[in-house]
Amino acid sequence: MERVQKLFCVALLLAVLAIASNIANAQSTICKMPVAGLMACKPSVTPPNPTAPSADCCSALSHADINCLCSYKNSNLLPSLGIDPKLAMQLPGKCKLPHPANC
Repeated sequence: MERVQKLFCVALLLAVLAIASNIANAQSTICKMPVAGLMACKPSVTPPNPTAPSADCCSALSHADINCLCSYKNSNLLPSLGIDPKLAMQLPGKCKLPHPANC
């Protein structure tokens, strides 16, 4: 069950990252996460050699509406943008953030 929740959160984050990459205005936010924060997380969810999440990524993720991000979990958009949902689900843990119960 926890793995499913993590995958859901990762997929949601990846969908957000995908949307963010198409937004020209850097001041925009998705689920209370600025596009710059989403882009800071992208290297951590992109195979084949993902990096550890940066401080900027974790800071942005800590202010995000995770339940909103979770609403993107079943999106096909994330894989189409090169984002690995499994890696995205690991971000909250790597940033030492709690996982939402229903994600």
